[in-house]
Amino acid sequence: MVAEDRIAQLTKGMLRRKLYVVLSKGAATQAQLGELLAEHLDYMIGLEKQGVLFASGPLTAAPGQPLGDGLTILRATSEDEARRIASADPFVINKLRSFEVREWTVMEGSFGVKLNFSDQTLEIA
Repeated sequence: MVAEDRIAQLTKGMLRRKLYVVLSKGAATQAQLGELLAEHLDYMIGLEKQGVLFASGPLTAAPGQPLGDGLTILRATSEDEARRIASADPFVINKLRSFEVREWTVMEGSFGVKLNFSDQTLEIA
């Protein structure tokens, strides 16, 4: 089988879902970020509740050592919309972070959820 045919066969059922990755670069101390952390978290939780935020969190230099950098994945309709969303983050408004937006096509991966009815617990795998 020709390589192109094999690649087409392997990728024909893949998700191909467009998302946007916001790579945030810290430009402040942990103390400065801490002053606006509640506002930042309110903003991010609001995006989560609207269904816009897929995932977000800090990046670390070494285990447990935050740099002030972060990674956010958005369900946006365009790069411009993702840029508008990222620009409204209190960390960005107050110049504590700069950011870069990249389009990301999700092709493969998995996501698991276990819901126990008996005790109403939820586990994400």
